[in-house]
Amino acid sequence: MNFSISIVAEGDREITLDEVVELADAVASLNGVASGAGSFSYGAQIVVDAPNSDEAVDLAIPLFIDAARRAGLPEWPVTRAETISEIDELEELDP
Repeated sequence: MNFSISIVAEGDREITLDEVVELADAVASLNGVASGAGSFSYGAQIVVDAPNSDEAVDLAIPLFIDAARRAGLPEWPVTRAETISEIDELEELDP
């Protein structure tokens, strides 16, 4: 099952737009988008295939850390990871 995982790392300085663009490039192959310009955190939402939410997070965090490293971002701790499955997304659309 596909899961969309939103991951955030927080640190001690403001993230620039150029850094977020680099992160966006690094997560593009994971159907990802990046955020964080102007804040003391950076994040990404990426898609992984996993049997359940816990395993999706376990798969996504190393991918996120690797993408951040390739983007040249500081190695800050991951402070949040949230998942939503494709089934959850469909249920939210159902009135």
